[in-house]
Amino acid sequence: MTTLLKTAFEEASKLPEVEQNALAKWVLDELRSEQKWARAFAESEDVLEKLADEAAAEKRRGETMPLDPNRL
Repeated sequence: MTTLLKTAFEEASKLPEVEQNALAKWVLDELRSEQKWARAFAESEDVLEKLADEAAAEKRRGETMPLDPNRL
């Protein structure tokens, strides 16, 4: 465990039990969400590669336009 994480847990342990539980639930939810995203990206690697290849081909053919953040 890193020093920063240990410090965070030490500080969290000073909170009332209800707040500790809320924090624990939030941390667990975030970790699970991150794991889901990691799996989704790993499983979609072929699709993402295909999309990247298509985008690069469109750029080479001059079918793209520069992004204008003011028009988003």
